[in-house]
Parts: sequence; C-alpha cells; structure tokens
Amino acid sequence: MEALGKRVDPIRELRDIERIKNRLEHSPRNLALFTVGINVALRAIDLLSIKVGQVRGLKPGDYFFLTERKTAKRRSVIINEASHEALNNYLSQRPSAQDHHALFLSRKGWGDPIGPDRLNIMVKKWCEGIKGDYGSHSLRKTWGYHQRVRFKTDTPTLMRAFNHSSEAQTLTYLGVEAKDVHAAFMNQI
Repeated sequence: MEALGKRVDPIRELRDIERIKNRLEHSPRNLALFTVGINVALRAIDLLSIKVGQVRGLKPGDYFFLTERKTAKRRSVIINEASHEALNNYLSQRPSAQDHHALFLSRKGWGDPIGPDRLNIMVKKWCEGIKGDYGSHSLRKTWGYHQRVRFKTDTPTLMRAFNHSSEAQTLTYLGVEAKDVHAAFMNQI
C-alpha cells in the first residue's frame, strides 16, 4: 500500500535528490535512510526492518537477505557505493550498536525502529518545495523511475526487482502515463 492509500510520486530530478541529501548531511541516520531507500527498492516496512548486523561490514556489491513482509518472499538486497558510504558514515556514529539492533532507530529512545507512518512524514518534509506528492513509497519509486528513465532498465527486470506479478502492475507503479505512450508513438523509425 502506498503512503496512507494515496499515490505518491518518485523524486524525478537528480538536482532534487542532491538537494535532499544536502538537507540531510547533518543527520547521518536520515541521510543513510534516504540514500539506502532510493537505492535498494524496498517497501518502507522492509527498509525499516533492517538490523545493524545485516549491513555492518558490507562492501559495494555485497548483499544480505531479508523476507519481505508483504509477500513473505526471501529477497537479496545489494548494497551499492552510495548506500555503502552512507551506511558507514551512519554506523560510525553508533559504535555501540549491536548486530540485533534496528538499523534506523526511532529517536524516542526505546530502541525501536522508525515506524512507517513516521517515515512517511519524514519523506514529506524532506521533499518540501518539490512539486508533487511524496511519502515513504517515494523512495522505492525513485529507484524504479531512475532505473527505467536514466539507466534504461527493461520492464521485466524491474518487475522482478519489485516482486510484482505483472508488467502492467510495474508500469502502473512507475507512473507510465498516456503521455509516455503518446511520446513513444511520436518516435520516428
């Protein structure tokens, strides 16, 4: 389910992503949460379930496994360079963190992870000033959008990465609109 049942947008512009990263540079936790969120294509509930021990010591290209809450499917999560850097910076601020601790701790002080509703509010705040509707699902959608538009990743690959049951579901999820189909027909061969 998307943020509170409402469709949310991906962060489409690289300059907006950089602007958000700059806003978060003084909060290693939030910067790591944002950076990992836009780079691993996990649902918010799964992103927030990551434990310190799952990512500690990983290098770019390494991966860990988790079981998705929505689908109950086991999934590998690959860490890229941007995620690695953000995680290392964040974990250096938490030297006493145990492997069984939640990676993205709530600031309430009870040792609990940030909740999905709170993440939704955080993403909305991070995206203030950017045209569109944003929420926690925007992180996952941002990954898919940039894979499709910038890196030209094919739909079947994205479908598999998102664990969707059909290409139509993936295209709807990524916000492929009638104007995109129209633009495709305007290409000349």
